[in-house]
Amino acid sequence: MVEAYLNEIATAVPDYDVHSKFVDTAPSLLSEERHRALFKRMALKAQIDHRYSFLNPHPDATGFDTTAGFYRSGAFPDTETRMRFYKRYAFTLAKRALDHLNFAEHKDSITHLILTTCTGFYAPGIDLQVVEHYGLSPSVERTVVGFMGCYAGINALKLARHIVRSEPSSKVAILNLELCTIHLQETDDLEQVLSFLIFADGCSASLVSREPVGIELQSFTSTILPNSSDQITWHIGGRGFDMVLAGRVPSTICQGLPSFLGRILGGQRPEDIAHWAIHPGGRTILDAVQKSVGLSEDTLRHSRDVLRRFGNMSSATVMFVLREMLQPGTFAGRGCAMAFGPGLTTESMLFQTAGN
Repeated sequence: MVEAYLNEIATAVPDYDVHSKFVDTAPSLLSEERHRALFKRMALKAQIDHRYSFLNPHPDATGFDTTAGFYRSGAFPDTETRMRFYKRYAFTLAKRALDHLNFAEHKDSITHLILTTCTGFYAPGIDLQVVEHYGLSPSVERTVVGFMGCYAGINALKLARHIVRSEPSSKVAILNLELCTIHLQETDDLEQVLSFLIFADGCSASLVSREPVGIELQSFTSTILPNSSDQITWHIGGRGFDMVLAGRVPSTICQGLPSFLGRILGGQRPEDIAHWAIHPGGRTILDAVQKSVGLSEDTLRHSRDVLRRFGNMSSATVMFVLREMLQPGTFAGRGCAMAFGPGLTTESMLFQTAGN
């Protein structure tokens, strides 16, 4: 049986670091002083130092950004305005990641292109822009995985593996692109404001083929944790996309994950897995996985480092973690990647260093 390998990953983020600005300004959305104080305490515990956006932070303490006043008090943008912004900047970020991958050198061998995104849509879309800009064959097969949230990056790898195993001559390019920061809501709801404390913009570009370089994509498992469908939701509203990230998500993971762990690990024990690429959906989610699986602090160092430096970039984030593991001298042996999203769904992948 032909095996599939994740050969290479490149990543990119926009130019503007918006985390400190958000921490300073977001409390102004909250009317109650006790909620503002709680937000500030939670921000200190978030273990995030940087998050990036195409929105230029406003120098005034009372303003969010200077990008044509995107977020103006009392007049946050409607969905159409947010989608125009996404269309203006999304391909810019895609090119940045693809150029870091030296994508032009691979253009003649690309047979499939997969795009994941849950933060913006337009057609003809980014997939066609990639084909035209880089001169890919017009027969390249394109798939857009939309609105699956944070676990879509693993679903894209799963799809790429299916393609390579069924068509061994295939070479699959994957783009995971999200502009999460364009969906901030003007709300007095503390839980919703806290959810935006972690989200950021980012993009990953990667290549999957039968060439035994990088990491072997061995198996995938999908699991829906019971009685949790209302805990992570993502709906298109008139004033943008409405995210619900309930505060009880970590406890649901902590309670539900152990009963599915045997199936996720294919009968192996957690101690048999040398590397864990856990999607850093937030500090408390990483804490929940660490506690429920019984992992050491060092095991999650790559996930925590990505969270600290970039925040949660939805579908792109787990690829940032895997990229850290692909650095020379960093990774050898077996690993497990895991991400969480609407459902509450757990998508996981077992992988191994090529040649081991």
